[in-house]
Amino acid sequence: MKLLSSILLFGLLMPFAGAAQSYKSFIVTYPQDTPDSLLCLVKEAITKAGGIITHEYHLIKYSILTTSAQFFELEVLIHNIRGFAAKASADAVETILTLSAEYTPLIEEDKVVSINGDLVD
Repeated sequence: MKLLSSILLFGLLMPFAGAAQSYKSFIVTYPQDTPDSLLCLVKEAITKAGGIITHEYHLIKYSILTTSAQFFELEVLIHNIRGFAAKASADAVETILTLSAEYTPLIEEDKVVSINGDLVD
């Protein structure tokens, strides 16, 4: 009888074992010259750790700088942003930080922010 109750208790608690490790949404961006092979390696590490890639970014960011206040000359800098959004554990995030010393990612927790800069819960 004890064995049966132990098996039942184990069966009931098993779904909560995976819930103990919390998953957060985050955004990872790499410098424009990061090789595709590194991005594939990082995404694979996240999925192997139980995370999921929710979106991939292939954006071009434009920065407009005024070089002279009198003449309003504009210089446009183009940055190719390479990255992705994912849901994964903190351990998975720590792992991707160790995969390359040359190409360091910028990792931010994905949060909703209002127009005045406050975080929205």
